[in-house]
Amino acid sequence: MNISVVIPLLNEQESLLELHDWIAEVMQSNRFSYEILFIDDGSTDDSWKTIQSMASANGHIKGIRFPKNFGKSQALHAGFEIAQGDVIITMDADLQDNPEEIPELYNLVKNGGFDLISGWKKKRYDSFFMKNLPSKLFNWAARRTSGVRLHDFNCGLKAYKNQVIKNIDVYGEMHRYIPVLAKNAGFSKIDEKIVKHQARKYGKTKFGMERFINGFLDLITIWFISKFGKRPMHLFGALGVLMFFIGLVFAVYLGVDKLFINPAGRLITQRPQFFISLTTMILGTQLFIAGFLGEMLLRSRRKDQRYKISEKINL
Repeated sequence: MNISVVIPLLNEQESLLELHDWIAEVMQSNRFSYEILFIDDGSTDDSWKTIQSMASANGHIKGIRFPKNFGKSQALHAGFEIAQGDVIITMDADLQDNPEEIPELYNLVKNGGFDLISGWKKKRYDSFFMKNLPSKLFNWAARRTSGVRLHDFNCGLKAYKNQVIKNIDVYGEMHRYIPVLAKNAGFSKIDEKIVKHQARKYGKTKFGMERFINGFLDLITIWFISKFGKRPMHLFGALGVLMFFIGLVFAVYLGVDKLFINPAGRLITQRPQFFISLTTMILGTQLFIAGFLGEMLLRSRRKDQRYKISEKINL
């Protein structure tokens, strides 16, 4: 199979049929073998009924339905688990991503030798202060932190080699950082392509300003995981040893001072250096234990079920 199109969605009933027809037309005109995977992330409208109706008329359609909203990352993870295409295309269901981009994205991955091509919505039809400006700040921070030189990390339109999506774990809200996850998994041939961005035709956005706050918090998380995820003792252990050493230096100073330099002076417990010594030694011990426990958990962790599937179509 040439292409799997993975589409996570939440309450996008009005746009689904139009999106399906558009994708099917592109696939047929380019003679691609394909599948379209709709992942219904707990929609409360009739999105799932629409998917069922389309699937009965088109055998290329497959669907997964979550019983509640688990988040876009979980929806993408479920789609990646079952995708069979040589190249996987992800796109949003709101018609703001243009299916006409699919053939070129496919060629860049299949014939251009890239592991991942990320869309770049250079010209956007969103509010400048509510979306464009925060997005620019977020992408600048993501580039500086991750080392992946992309202009639009959060663009839903991306293309991947099958090997990439089968070797990364998209969890939490890490869908924004799939290129970083791919890089950390050893897939370094990552580039971007300017794609068309279209104004939303139906409904309203499902994301508010909180997504940028969450995005920056996730950025800190993925920076930590990228740098210390496989060796937490290198961070916590090093900080613990440093703090304990500082406390030990103060303790030795207080002991030497009391025994040999100023034995008639104040009691050790009446001096501020005593509390600095005690606090830093306790913190150092706790940090070292945290690093040790992190190493233990890393070696015994298992993958928890992060979402539940209530229904499937053609699977």
